[in-house]
Amino acid sequence: MSETHPLTTTTFDLPGFRVVKSFGVVRGIIVRSRSIIGNFGANLQSLFGGNITLYTTMCERARSDAFNDMLVHAGQLGANAVIGVRYDATEIAVGISEVLCYGTAVFVEPVHAGQTLPPPAVQGPPAWVTESQK
Repeated sequence: MSETHPLTTTTFDLPGFRVVKSFGVVRGIIVRSRSIIGNFGANLQSLFGGNITLYTTMCERARSDAFNDMLVHAGQLGANAVIGVRYDATEIAVGISEVLCYGTAVFVEPVHAGQTLPPPAVQGPPAWVTESQK
């Protein structure tokens, strides 16, 4: 479930592009928990050791959703790139985790004439918006 966009980076520059405008910090935040049945299944997996795939899948999905929400937030501000991307995770309560993805939203343009920009990152509302809110 690897999520990426060509104009996101953990560094503070994008080779081949120059920052024209900075929009400030953008973020995506997701709070997740596993159901009782999911926890039961994960506990069974933990008896045998190794990778607990039920939790791995939940964590990857939370990171992906937080990343996409950050891209939506950046797009709403008029940015076409996010630099300095970071993740943070916190256990809010037993079995409930928060995943935060954040970075600096910027508008970049190619350094060389004729170089094209990739398509926009993510379309639509953030992952936390329900169908009735759309």
